[in-house]
Amino acid sequence: MAFDPSSLKYDAAGLIPCIAQDHATGEVLMLAWMNADAVARTLETGRVTYWSRSRAAFWIKGETSGHVQRLVELRLDCDRDCLLALVNQTGPACHTNRRSCFYTAVREGDEVVISQPMA
Repeated sequence: MAFDPSSLKYDAAGLIPCIAQDHATGEVLMLAWMNADAVARTLETGRVTYWSRSRAAFWIKGETSGHVQRLVELRLDCDRDCLLALVNQTGPACHTNRRSCFYTAVREGDEVVISQPMA
């Protein structure tokens, strides 16, 4: 059966969350948003394309930073309202220059930074 991006369940703004995960290590890298066109572009080009809510524009990961995400596989959750992009990540995924956006942990009630920016 052919996949149709319009078959996904988008929110009222026409967006769906997409978790990016390193396909080789399983590390969760980031969460961003896609609309149906971003999903289609990602599948067509192999370059992960998000929808920037702040800029109201397409955001091809790595287009300006060089920290490219190449799609290995796109997965849908059981409710079709969330995506998982398994990617090859070049460089850091986070705008803070860290490998992952999830670099702060809550441990015993305190916030602890568990990852430093990449050199």
